[in-house]
Amino acid sequence: MRTPVVMTLGMVFAPCGLLLNLTSTLAPGWRLVKGFLNQPVDVKLYQGLWDMCREQSSSERECGQTDEWGYFEAQPVLVARALMVTSLAATVLGLLLASLGVRCWQDQPNFVLAGLSGVVLFVAGLLSLIPVSWYNHFLGDRDVLPAPASPVTVQVSYSLVLGYLGSCLLLLGGFSLALSFAPWCEERCRRRRKAPSAGPRRSSVSTIRVEWPELAPAIKYYSDGQHRPPPAQHRKPKVGFPMPRPRPKAYTNSVDVLDGEGWKAAESQDAPSCSTHPCDSSLSAPSCSTHPCDSSLSAPSCSTHPCDSSLPCDSDL
Repeated sequence: MRTPVVMTLGMVFAPCGLLLNLTSTLAPGWRLVKGFLNQPVDVKLYQGLWDMCREQSSSERECGQTDEWGYFEAQPVLVARALMVTSLAATVLGLLLASLGVRCWQDQPNFVLAGLSGVVLFVAGLLSLIPVSWYNHFLGDRDVLPAPASPVTVQVSYSLVLGYLGSCLLLLGGFSLALSFAPWCEERCRRRRKAPSAGPRRSSVSTIRVEWPELAPAIKYYSDGQHRPPPAQHRKPKVGFPMPRPRPKAYTNSVDVLDGEGWKAAESQDAPSCSTHPCDSSLSAPSCSTHPCDSSLSAPSCSTHPCDSSLPCDSDL
């Protein structure tokens, strides 16, 4: 696996910041004082955290100058000494952790150690930036940072500039290495999502459970084609047009055939024998010669000469 860009930037900026802060801490060049009375014009005095050096263009630099104004007892100088040393120690620790975390000689880096080293380096940059900024703020204040009175002038020297640059590089390097936490956090979140839950999850108030019906019978019903209607049977169409059919009528007789059956039976019993008059008319005529016989009303005895409904009866016969 290639080393991520953020780790590469952190491993470049952090050593550079360490080197610049170390130079700023040890070099006597935080403030430049010049324009002394009763001395050559080109005489300059460089003041640092641990030493002061006198320099003249015609001679070499002379360090270990005596502190005539109580410069080393000033509060900004004492605080700067403590914070700069602490910053250097934190930077060394951060670089050690970064070397173990990045591990360029192996395939996979240790993102946790790399991110932790970034945090340490970022804190080291803050520890070095605070004293440099504070010292620069009271640079011209002769009551806080003692210096000879006017016409002596004070200016910013090179060590203060190096301190600013070293602090900024440490901040950038620490921030870059701290971004190594991102892959580690992403991997951890992915594992938590894939890991099964330890116990049953409690349902919240807003949770709605819907009991869905079983879909197996419905799927079988539709897959077998049972939902389709049966095929229609093709019948041979009839040729022509329908004929009108008359309405059925019941047979009715307007004449009551049973009318008078009672009294006609009584008269037949009282009538004389049919030996002389074999047939009795339905109209009770005295003689059968003139009246034809009625078959429906004839007497029961007609032994010798039966009556014919179509011919008249003869009295002599």
